Amino acid sequence: MGQAVTEIAERNRERVARRQVDKFAERRAELAAAALQTLAELGYARTSLRDIAQNSKFSHGVLHYYFSDKIELITYCVRQYKAECVARYDNIVATADSPEELRRQFGAVMAGTLRDDAQMHRLWYDLRNQSLFDESFRSDVGEIDQSLERMIWRIVSKHSDLAGVPPAVSSSVAYAMFDGLFQQALIRHLGGSQTAADDLQANTDRMLRSLLAAS
Repeated sequence: MGQAVTEIAERNRERVARRQVDKFAERRAELAAAALQTLAELGYARTSLRDIAQNSKFSHGVLHYYFSDKIELITYCVRQYKAECVARYDNIVATADSPEELRRQFGAVMAGTLRDDAQMHRLWYDLRNQSLFDESFRSDVGEIDQSLERMIWRIVSKHSDLAGVPPAVSSSVAYAMFDGLFQQALIRHLGGSQTAADDLQANTDRMLRSLLAAS
């Protein structure tokens, strides 16, 4: 009897601990979502936790309780956003049934995220540039970069499978090519170009075609 009571008490403590962890994670996600707009508008260098607090409903003290510093908050925000991006592109891999359909969907999503989320992508490139100078960013940036490279490779591999032709380049080269293509389009878009997104969509189609090995 005593052992059964002890086991029940232990299970209750575990459930309470899990709820506390879940609530903490939910709160961090809520704070990160509130911080994204300020971070995306001002960039890394010009944003402090106090700036974020002033532009949200949360106090500086609350932000500091859930995130030790600006670096932790920014990397959390970017990780969360990029994970959503990866899921979006993985849906293309899961649903496309021809190389033409995959190119169409991939190009449309690339162009759409350029139009709708330019500030978030600018924040990502800002963070990646900072990692060249600040070692505290490098591990997180490296992990995000690797997840994006794997995502691009899934796109390239599925396109090759559908076309029945092997890829002409490695995973790292494919990622570098699409990342460079997107970054250049982002610079043009932020500079006021009205055709950057449409050009990105067309160039995405061309690049996927070019990555098929010559028969």
